[in-house]
Amino acid sequence: MTASSPSLTRPRRLRPGDRVAVVAPAGPVPEERLESGLAVLRDWGLDPVTPPHVRGRHPDLPYLAAADAVRARELTEAWCEKSVSAVLCARGGYGAARMADLLDWTAIRAAGPKVFVGYSDITTLHEAFARRMGLATLHGPMAGAPGFLGDPATRESLRAALFEPESVRVLGLDTARTLVPGRARGVTFGGCLTLLAADAGTPHARPAAHGGLLLIEDVGEEDYRIDRALTQLLRAGTLDGVMGVALGSWARCGPYDRVRAVLRDRLGGLGVPVVEELGFGHGSPALTVPLGVSAVLDADARTLTLDEPALL
Repeated sequence: MTASSPSLTRPRRLRPGDRVAVVAPAGPVPEERLESGLAVLRDWGLDPVTPPHVRGRHPDLPYLAAADAVRARELTEAWCEKSVSAVLCARGGYGAARMADLLDWTAIRAAGPKVFVGYSDITTLHEAFARRMGLATLHGPMAGAPGFLGDPATRESLRAALFEPESVRVLGLDTARTLVPGRARGVTFGGCLTLLAADAGTPHARPAAHGGLLLIEDVGEEDYRIDRALTQLLRAGTLDGVMGVALGSWARCGPYDRVRAVLRDRLGGLGVPVVEELGFGHGSPALTVPLGVSAVLDADARTLTLDEPALL
């Protein structure tokens, strides 16, 4: 199989001394977790900065870090600050969909490509940066997330992707298994399954997957809810033209044999290679995987190989 979609614009890799902004586009992050994450970034030689509301909490909706307009403004300002080389998310939770349309996309496009990192609820923003800016991003751990703080392998995968991207062009863990055999080339996209399903049908959503390699994972979802999200993507046409599917972790979604049955049932009929348990997502360890880059999914070898490093 061959892909017709081009790779997106890749930002430059990070270097020691680079300033990075840590923002909260969705839920609030506990202070102690944020401080621990910032300490890790400093240990890597980076200069992390934070906007005022990264430590905040919405007064009426405590599952948000701040009002939608405030979170959008702080992300926009961080992106447009010339001294900032990357924007890293502090955590996921919920709320990115509420503020994605409030970002100043004209200003963000004018500021040019930068590294963007996050996962879970941040899936909405990965799709937004891909669709509205043509930017490749990193689906990876967040500075205030337990996985980043508690798992050395997860941290190392992100560090390598940021500083030495040529060293992590072949992705996959020993847990990976072939669900549907085959080999395909395409441009990676995806993230958290339920967020992709929630995005379907919105004005700036991806209309179809033509030439794409879908990467999906999720957390805390029962089998029927995974079925519902996949069915929504199928019915919406989002998976039309998909070249292959890489499945990450399904943390707290168990029992996995039931989840696996749903994945096989909903994805097996696509007629494309499918690899399961590739090692990205909410599980541990969690690989950092790039979105918006050309890659080869080899279901038989159980690997995802990037055609070029994720960052320049």
